[in-house]
Amino acid sequence: MARVKLEWNSDKILSLSAMTISLFTLIIFIYQTNLMSKQNFISILPYLQLSTSSNTPENIFSLDIKNHGVGPAIIESVVIYYDGKKHNLKDFDNRLYDYLIYQKPILDSVKFFSNATLDKGIAIPANSTYNVFRVQNSEKDYNLITRSLEELLSNGLRYEIIYKSIQNERWMIYNNSEGPQKLD
Repeated sequence: MARVKLEWNSDKILSLSAMTISLFTLIIFIYQTNLMSKQNFISILPYLQLSTSSNTPENIFSLDIKNHGVGPAIIESVVIYYDGKKHNLKDFDNRLYDYLIYQKPILDSVKFFSNATLDKGIAIPANSTYNVFRVQNSEKDYNLITRSLEELLSNGLRYEIIYKSIQNERWMIYNNSEGPQKLD
């Protein structure tokens, strides 16, 4: 068998050096892109919390969802458990207040309130608050809502809110959770 002899000249050495440098550049580029992708996922972390505020002297009660995170939170579903039954909030037009009236019909008499839906797809921007419902300007209404909620909670009312980030990472918050729980 004939042996092939390689002759090294400056053109071949220069070409081989250029190809080697290009290969190392490609490896570094892929590595940096991977790091940027991981950083992007970490930097878009919605962090929801259900919050109540009560101002007795002014007869104001408010239930809010706060996003303390870095990216928007997109609501996927809200489920409420009570009296051994699971209730999807979409069965109540995604209105928590309508669900409360279903459980406590006396709440239908509350006149001074505002309420919002928790529809699938609602986006709660980072560092913002979404008001679920608010009762104000009436001592009677304030006392009725606070007593009714206390009674429902003491009788086992629980909730579960599932939401996602814009990168489709999913989380859940629920009663007594110590922050969002990652799903998937």
